[in-house]
Amino acid sequence: MYKLNFVKKKNIIGLGLVGIAVAVVFGLILTAPSGDDGREKIYHARLADPKQYQDGVFSDTFFVKQGKYEFRFVPNGDSPQKLSIALKGSSFSFTEDFILESTEHGDIGKYYTWKYLGQDKIEIPEDQELQIKINPNGNVLGPVSVYLIK
Repeated sequence: MYKLNFVKKKNIIGLGLVGIAVAVVFGLILTAPSGDDGREKIYHARLADPKQYQDGVFSDTFFVKQGKYEFRFVPNGDSPQKLSIALKGSSFSFTEDFILESTEHGDIGKYYTWKYLGQDKIEIPEDQELQIKINPNGNVLGPVSVYLIK
C-alpha cells in the first residue's frame, strides 16, 4: 500500500512539473518580441492571386512623406524569380529588378531561405502621391509580400 501511494504521489509531482514547464514555454512564446523593429510600414501589398494583376502588372497609388525608405519582402520558393518594381511621383522616379536568391541551410535536415537582391533603399525628396507598379515577369501565381518602410 505504501509503495502504491508513493508511485501516485510521484506521478502527480511529475505531471505538475510538466504542466509548469508547458506554462513557462507558452509564456515565453507569448512574450517574445514580434520581430517588429519599430519602423513605420508605409505601404504593403500581398500578391498571391492572379486577379490582382492587369496585363501581368500590379498597380496601386499611395501617399508618402519626404524621407528615407526601404523595401522589405516576404518571399518563398514559389515567388517570382525576378520582381520588377517602379515608383513614380511628381518629383521622384525609381525602377529596380529584384532577383530572388535562395540559400540552403543545414547538414542533415536541409531547408532554404529566400531574399530579394537589389537596390532596396530610396529617398523621397518631398511629400507626394506615388504610383507603384510591381511586375512579377510572368509569375502571377508566385506569392510575395512587398513592404515599404520608413
